[in-house]
Amino acid sequence: MTQQQIDVNQLNQAKANVTLTQNLLNQAIEKSTSDTALAQEAIKQAATEIALAQTAVSQVQSAFLAQKSE
Repeated sequence: MTQQQIDVNQLNQAKANVTLTQNLLNQAIEKSTSDTALAQEAIKQAATEIALAQTAVSQVQSAFLAQKSE
């Protein structure tokens, strides 16, 4: 039985998505009173980044669980 490696690239991508999410949310907070349209767009993009991070983590987790059951 060969043991596969966890896809570190996908985890790094998820980490990058989370970092970008943090930056977008900080921007939304900063602009919440002065530019609500920009704040809303930052929140929308942050939600997209969260979904991308969640997908990457789920893919790694699925692969890990499949490997574990072999």
